[in-house]
Amino acid sequence: MTAPPHHDAPPPVAPDGAGLLRDTLRRHASGVTVITFPGPVGFTATSFTSVSLRPALVSFCVGVEASSAPAARRADRFAVHVLGAADAGLASRFARSGVDRFAGVPWRAQADGLPVLDGVTAWLSARITLRQTVGDHLLVVGEVDAGATAAATTALVHHNGSFASAHPLA
Repeated sequence: MTAPPHHDAPPPVAPDGAGLLRDTLRRHASGVTVITFPGPVGFTATSFTSVSLRPALVSFCVGVEASSAPAARRADRFAVHVLGAADAGLASRFARSGVDRFAGVPWRAQADGLPVLDGVTAWLSARITLRQTVGDHLLVVGEVDAGATAAATTALVHHNGSFASAHPLA
């Protein structure tokens, strides 16, 4: 009997935790979002994820030294904007340091000043229920309280250090 063909595993890497994690996550495609807080303050994030359906909880992480971290520490609410492939420029803008990220970007403020970007694939807002420093990041969890979706578009993803689009295989 012949053994089934298999793929050779990559050779082991020396256990430099940060380097290994960075190299591994470069191979993991992540959806791209922009997180905003009243101010206005915002940044590009690939760490957005759902936590629970009941109650409807979502989370993201921001580096404790990031320029947006103080807003994440003091805000009561945040908005998450899901980006489509046509929004790569918006993702790049909100990933830049030292610029007014909102300049020239159409947005509207909710009653409490929370900025909601116009023209994105989907957005939601959430009331913060948990903030926890975890390593060199701040984990923020919020309960969804509003949102909207637009027509379905091709998703913007971050993979191997750059933005790409996710197309269905079938």
